[in-house]
Amino acid sequence: MAKRDYYEVLGVAKDASSQEIKRAYRKLSKKYHPDINPSKDADEKFKEINEAYEVLSDEQKRAAYDQYGHAATDPNFRAGAGGFGGGFDGFGGGFSGFGGGMDDIFESFFGGGGRQRPNAPRRGADLQYVIHLTFEEAIFGKKETIHYEREEECSSCHGSGAKAGTSPVSCHNCHGSGVVVMDKQTPFGRFQTQQACPVCHGSGQEIKEKCSHCHGSGRQRKGHKLSVSIPAGVEDGHQMRLSGQGEAGVNGGPYGDLYVVFQVASSDVFTRDGSEIYFTLPINFVQAALGDEVEVPTVHGKVKMKIPAGIQSGSHLRLNGKGAPRLRSSGNGDQHVTIKVMTPKHLNKEQKEALRAYGKTMGDKVTEEELNFFEKMKKAFKD
Repeated sequence: MAKRDYYEVLGVAKDASSQEIKRAYRKLSKKYHPDINPSKDADEKFKEINEAYEVLSDEQKRAAYDQYGHAATDPNFRAGAGGFGGGFDGFGGGFSGFGGGMDDIFESFFGGGGRQRPNAPRRGADLQYVIHLTFEEAIFGKKETIHYEREEECSSCHGSGAKAGTSPVSCHNCHGSGVVVMDKQTPFGRFQTQQACPVCHGSGQEIKEKCSHCHGSGRQRKGHKLSVSIPAGVEDGHQMRLSGQGEAGVNGGPYGDLYVVFQVASSDVFTRDGSEIYFTLPINFVQAALGDEVEVPTVHGKVKMKIPAGIQSGSHLRLNGKGAPRLRSSGNGDQHVTIKVMTPKHLNKEQKEALRAYGKTMGDKVTEEELNFFEKMKKAFKD
């Protein structure tokens, strides 16, 4: 199945800003994360979303993708290289009217001409691992040892697939080339094509006696342990690439990468947006009217904060530097404190009398200024 356009995957326009791409990725990665979404296709969609974000969040990769499409994500791609891979921009990336571009035409007529040799070294597959963090762990970072399984080079034959003390020999059918030449009839006439050798499957080598540990594959599935340093300030949905920690390559190719995805739990006390942290502080009527100095919880511990006299419910105060660390720069964000004035529900007799006495000092009539205001509002609604 052909890959979907990366912009379509994230649901953003091609001129979307980096922030718009990041917001779209965070929203979709939460929606389709396999640990959250039980649907059968959630895992595939999550991988597709991560693949699209990895390209579009990188300025150089995005520029190459905008010019060459999915071909730019091929590890063997070189812009402007020979063949048909780097041109025909006026046709939207390569003769789409033929159903799949020049590669499909070559595949149909010439048996895959222009593709890399089957016995060429190939990079191993990438893997993904989810680390669950508390709200505080994500803010301050931590070291964690993770355990997972991956395909590794066989420790007995060191990837050759041959029994210890023996070695693979050159394939008798293709003489070590990994390919065989075949005649093929096409609409343009008879052509000679190259295909992977059916005996050695493109490796160019035959194994007379297979390794008893890996049964000739040269690879083993083994448990792998890895220490991960989680940086301070990561957020829910962020991922970190660990080079060479994926699965073993083929034909001597390098290991793939491991993508660590962070899933951060919410807090009962704080909410967070990037490096900014938000907290709601309830105060009573007296504190709001007269002002006060109170202790406010932050992720860094309790701090003292002054409440100005006459503050209104819904007002915002700021504690500088008491937010989360900025992931890609120095310093911390701020903590924003929202004031919520609490109205007492249960008053004793003494408290009620005190409030009545206070009410008398305020007067029980609406002032002329307030009356004029209400009249103006009534008139505005009538109009």
